[in-house]
Amino acid sequence: MIAFENGSFIASALTPVEFPNLKTDQGNVFPEVALIGRSNVGKSTLVNALLRSKTLAKTSSTPGKTQRILFFSIDKQLLLVDLPGYGYSKAAKREVSLWSQSIETYLSQRPSLKLLLLLIDSRRGFAEEDLAMLQWAHSKTMHLAVIFTKCDKLPPSQQANILNAHKTHLPDGIDAIAVSTADPTSRKRLIQFINQRLA
Repeated sequence: MIAFENGSFIASALTPVEFPNLKTDQGNVFPEVALIGRSNVGKSTLVNALLRSKTLAKTSSTPGKTQRILFFSIDKQLLLVDLPGYGYSKAAKREVSLWSQSIETYLSQRPSLKLLLLLIDSRRGFAEEDLAMLQWAHSKTMHLAVIFTKCDKLPPSQQANILNAHKTHLPDGIDAIAVSTADPTSRKRLIQFINQRLA
């Protein structure tokens, strides 16, 4: 089981030649879990919460801060990958095109990618870009799960029903979990969730 006890930043990349290829002592390529979602959905915050860090992944209140694919080594067993956020309308078209091409290249040509986590802001639900990503990944038969973020910002009465509220958007076979970076038990549930889907 990957405990998410030790994490380190490995690389910032845009092209396949820049993507790291780490191997275990046994010579096996590290499996990868990638986080994808709209800008400001909480990807960097979730990376920090998983590793009990405030600074490993740079967070910002300004959408579009992550402009490259960021790779983090977890317990020398796994690469956690923070993909640039989509749906950021203020970015220049050329930048958006570059990010989009980089993301598609990574998702389509990275055999070590074992699990894609689609992050959804629980307060806002699925946007058109989220549904398009969900359908695309499902059509490619990628191993995909949905993570509802920022649940602590919902009224208590809504927190318990967040999965039911959005289950109509989930294709058959797609699992989902609601998380809150403010709740320590949420971190444990998410780690278990990830390990179960990597098994």
